[in-house]
Amino acid sequence: MNADGLLTGVRVLDLSIWRPGPYATQLLAEMGADVIKVEPPGGDPMRMYPELFASLHADKRSVELDLKSDDGRARVLELAAEADVVIEGFRPGVAARLGVDDAAVRAVNPSVVYCSLSGLGQDGPLALTPGHDLNYQAWAGSLAPNGGRPVVPAIPIADLAGGMAAAMAICAAVVRQLRTGEGERVDVSITDVLATWTGAASNRTSVDREERTGGDGVAGFATFETADGRHLALGVLSEDHFWSRLCDVLGLDDVRSLGFGARMDRAAELQDRLAEVIRTRPRDELVEALLAADVPVSPVADRAEMLANPHLAARRVVTSHPWAPVATGHAVVYEHHPAGHTEPPPDLDQHRGATFAPR
Repeated sequence: MNADGLLTGVRVLDLSIWRPGPYATQLLAEMGADVIKVEPPGGDPMRMYPELFASLHADKRSVELDLKSDDGRARVLELAAEADVVIEGFRPGVAARLGVDDAAVRAVNPSVVYCSLSGLGQDGPLALTPGHDLNYQAWAGSLAPNGGRPVVPAIPIADLAGGMAAAMAICAAVVRQLRTGEGERVDVSITDVLATWTGAASNRTSVDREERTGGDGVAGFATFETADGRHLALGVLSEDHFWSRLCDVLGLDDVRSLGFGARMDRAAELQDRLAEVIRTRPRDELVEALLAADVPVSPVADRAEMLANPHLAARRVVTSHPWAPVATGHAVVYEHHPAGHTEPPPDLDQHRGATFAPR
């Protein structure tokens, strides 16, 4: 346990499984929270993926309990009575049927912060609809925000977004709890989070679309294949100086002086020209040349390249532990109270009979 983290002394009882809830409590544990994870008989199904389980459960303790039994339910309420935070990830209504919902926990701990993390929220017409990460992205409009063919991210962005939002909400509620002694009921819907990311506004520019003939898109803002079969990402938007520097490196002198409106009008043509030139040069050589010209560009890295990036190692985003030679660390830097892991993920029911540590 991180004994000098920002959340040292905060007690969290985690009733969640799979990824969203455990990711939220992983973030809290890295910041010093004392997390006891209650696992169902046989353990969290995520244990079928040992590396993922390890990445989500360092610095936590495991207690195996059957919440369908009187003894298991009673033990959970004993732990909840001593907790600052309780988080669950059941489908709406399940926690109540098990006797560990907000009302039951608040009866033994009136000032608790009780967080429910679900796919579609605790109420509303779709609350009981089953789903997983991909479904929530689809409901939220994030797979195809402007219509057309959906694009499925390569990482479970819905689960991770929901977990991070839950961690943020819990921290805010704990601040209030510490100031006033009041608890809070937190209802985090993964779909809600992604819907706010999709947003109500499209990526329209001030250039009137009806005055353009080139279709949607921004020339210079896309991924491109390079000569070696790899890819790079260009991030040129409305900035004329980035566009002219890009054209200088690629030898596109005849279009280097085009303004943003003209580039939007000729977007499809210009994208094709960029793709044609970029396809003739190796990725790393071209990325180096573009970076030297101060053009927003990056290699499209795979996981291995990301883990080998010296910048991320310097930031301690890529790190190592005795139980994981290569791992990722906490995503935020705290100068005076650093976050991180000190203990390996627990074996199932390793901490049977455990209570929270003294404050």
